[in-house]
Amino acid sequence: MPASKRDQLLATAERLFYEQGFHATGIDRIVAAAGVVRMTLYNHFASKEALVAAVLKARHERFIASLDAAMAVAPPGQATRALVDAHGRWLERYSQHGCIMAQAMGEFAEHSAEIHALATAAKADLLARIEAAVVRDGLVPHAGLARRLFMVLEGSNTAVVILGMQTALADTRAVTDALLAAARSETP
Repeated sequence: MPASKRDQLLATAERLFYEQGFHATGIDRIVAAAGVVRMTLYNHFASKEALVAAVLKARHERFIASLDAAMAVAPPGQATRALVDAHGRWLERYSQHGCIMAQAMGEFAEHSAEIHALATAAKADLLARIEAAVVRDGLVPHAGLARRLFMVLEGSNTAVVILGMQTALADTRAVTDALLAAARSETP
């Protein structure tokens, strides 16, 4: 089934925003790459900012769904590790150049409180998922564990650009394993 014009615009805009930046990507470039006319874009999105918000929301929903799916099938005691592995698979498939939410926070900090808040909320949602995984694994008494794991995952978003995908993911797994082993060794 062919994608709707709205979905086509979202996919094209997401790719261009990620590759070229939000402010550097103009509406004319998006409609040309999507193979639609400008009016089609404005029939679906009231403004470029509305398009950016829709792109970020759709991408975040897909990301969170991939984490939730991995945690749902994780064996007992392995929800956190499943979440970390799902994050790594997401990086390999969609985020080889870093995190689009961090990019949005940087580009919109001074230009759009709404977009900045949307990206910030996405990060808070990730932290909440990590906290849920830690609780599910019975590691809740370890203060700061979820926060530390969040820092590791956020660091991996940037590290892929500097260290390369395989090294960044291997180091992410190693640090995660060390944090989880330490937490489990302290569990009564």
